[in-house]
Formats: sequence, C-alpha cells, structure tokens
Amino acid sequence: MKIRRQARIVAFQTLFEVDLVHHSPETVLCSRLEETPLPEEGEAFARQLVEGVVSHQDNVDRLITLAAPQWPLPQMAKADVNILRLAVYELSTGTVPLKVVINEAVELAKTYGGESSPRFVNGVLGTVAQRLPGVQPS
Repeated sequence: MKIRRQARIVAFQTLFEVDLVHHSPETVLCSRLEETPLPEEGEAFARQLVEGVVSHQDNVDRLITLAAPQWPLPQMAKADVNILRLAVYELSTGTVPLKVVINEAVELAKTYGGESSPRFVNGVLGTVAQRLPGVQPS
C-alpha cells in the first residue's frame, strides 16, 4: 500500500476517534502511529492532515454543510463526516489533484463507511470542489 494512502488511513482513524471520544488529537495520532508505523514522510503527511483538519475544522465543516444542506453534520455517520473533513481539507490546500483526493476519500468510504457512503462522499466532494476557488479538475 502506498505511503500516502496509509497516512490518510492513520489520519482518518485519528480524526474519527477524536470526534467520537474527544481525546487529544496529538495523543491519538501518536497511538495510531505506534500501531501503524510509517516512514518519516508518511508520518509527516498524516500529522499535516490531522493538524490541518483540526485547525480549520470550522471552515471545513461549513463547506461540507453548504454542499450537503439536507444532511446536517450531527445526522451524518461519523465515518462519513471525518472522511469528508479529511478530503475537504486536502482539497482546500490545492496541493493534491482533485481526482486523487476524491478517489482516496471514496476508497476510505468503501472501507470504513456504510453501503451508500462512497456515493455520498463522492457527491459531496464534487459539490465542494465546484465551490472552492483554485480547485481544478485534473
């Protein structure tokens, strides 16, 4: 498995636990990295994702809410919310091609979400991407 995909999985698992039980993001991330050691660049990427989502969560959540107004965040599955947070943050950085971000999020949804999660995540991210300035289809 590619290092960046593994880093995204670690970041997702961290964000999911933090959201579910409100533990410290740093403590959870360190625990996840002990369970799933990553090379230095993978660890740095996972850390960047977690710190970015946590520090920009209000804006990320606003973008998700605007893209899926019929599904308030508290009514969404926790897995879907955190997959979306991770992907929306990554989209907003503009450093990863749109198709890569969406594909990675859909793969996370297939593994960690419900039956309809991949389609839901894909649709919400497509809407977010249309609204984010500077996000170009690749």
